[in-house]
Amino acid sequence: MHKKTLLDKIWESHTVTHLEDGFTLLYIDRHLIHEVTSPQAFEGLRLNKRTVRKPELTFATMDHIIPTIRQLNGEDEIASTQIKTLEANCKEFGITLFDPLSKKQGIVHVMGPELGLTLPGSTIVCGDSHTATHGAFGALAFGIGTSQVEHVFATQCLISKKPKSYLVKFTGKLPQGVTAKDMILYFIGQIGTAGGTEHVFEFCGNTLSEMSMESRMTVCNMSIEAGARAGMMSPDKTVFDYLSSSDREFAPQGSALQKQIDKWKLLTPDSNAEYDQRTEIDVTSIAPQVTWGTNPQMVCGVDERIPSEESSKRLNTQDIRNALEYMGLKPGKKITDIEVDVVFIGSCTNGRIEDLEAAAKILKGKKIHKDVTALIVPGSQKVKAKAESLGLDKIFKDAGAEWREPGCSMCLAMNADKVPPGKRCASTSNRNFEGRQGKGSRTHLVSPIMAAAAAIHGKFVDVREFASRV
Repeated sequence: MHKKTLLDKIWESHTVTHLEDGFTLLYIDRHLIHEVTSPQAFEGLRLNKRTVRKPELTFATMDHIIPTIRQLNGEDEIASTQIKTLEANCKEFGITLFDPLSKKQGIVHVMGPELGLTLPGSTIVCGDSHTATHGAFGALAFGIGTSQVEHVFATQCLISKKPKSYLVKFTGKLPQGVTAKDMILYFIGQIGTAGGTEHVFEFCGNTLSEMSMESRMTVCNMSIEAGARAGMMSPDKTVFDYLSSSDREFAPQGSALQKQIDKWKLLTPDSNAEYDQRTEIDVTSIAPQVTWGTNPQMVCGVDERIPSEESSKRLNTQDIRNALEYMGLKPGKKITDIEVDVVFIGSCTNGRIEDLEAAAKILKGKKIHKDVTALIVPGSQKVKAKAESLGLDKIFKDAGAEWREPGCSMCLAMNADKVPPGKRCASTSNRNFEGRQGKGSRTHLVSPIMAAAAAIHGKFVDVREFASRV
């Protein structure tokens, strides 16, 4: 008898029918949309005289292009147009929208979990590659293209091939000053940006079981950076406690929630479940990580040096050469000798309250380096309100950082938040591609505490030196 993985169980329970050539028609429990990838899908519905089949299962927010210094009266013409378009589309098709004035607005992958829209055992899609974030709750969540967004609108289903399964076990206790961001960056560095292609990661191990929901979401968020379709974890008490909070208004409440929890406890892989791939990572020797190149696999410990062009068994020599040329770096340079011009703390990877609290501990009573511009962007209105109730905004502003309104911001620079050409940014986001944070920008991915420490010193420092404050 086939021993089932978590992927098997969720996939099979949502299979409507099997199609030709190995494709499956999969039922979708939750559809999340934003202002950038939805307009063409809505227009497709109109052209084909269709409607949204189950508008009550679709939720919209504004995050990608929205200014973090709110300019909602037309100063930013492109943003204004996209905001108005999403407002009109949601009104026409009866979809719940969290607009810029809503206390529930935020980055889609921050807003969804905190409102209780993300539930164990569910299928979740969004026109955004980092939808994998929601897998931290035991959901099967992945990004889709605009034509697929239209298909889900019209049918509440998705045509897809079942991915392969990849078990990733993290063991050991993370050292002081080393975070979930460092752990997932290290993992990507080990298997590469194509290591998980055509697979779904199922993360497990005692390291994860001791992590908060915020940290687990960071791990799942970056699954896509290792080429995987999604990342997920079996739900446990940490998940159930998170969903039991009174803030999760769209989650089941009271006795209904307890009944669901009894079902969700069964969402674990069978003993000796059959996986297509397996790997195990001992986290005890991981150092704080810093990317040095132009994709997340080009990463090393803060206590290391930029590699030589011939030093990697996995990276192509020409790729290393091209990356170093773009980044303006030389082989052998110490990571701690790299100066930064900009620090960005935010995004769907590290824009939650736990991330801001960690950064604030480093910045409290300190001043940001005179040559550094620091931007701190909460992941949602709820995160912003919580941070301000804790006085974190004052810590950031007293240190010399800019405190902004929620949005994707400098993660992908679709708004006014950009890294100037040739400038170097310590960023808590998820991608360091060429031009990702602005034309000619140079991005180094790090954890929130590494970014905060770099802001103070004007260069990368080993945050473990601040162990008493981490």
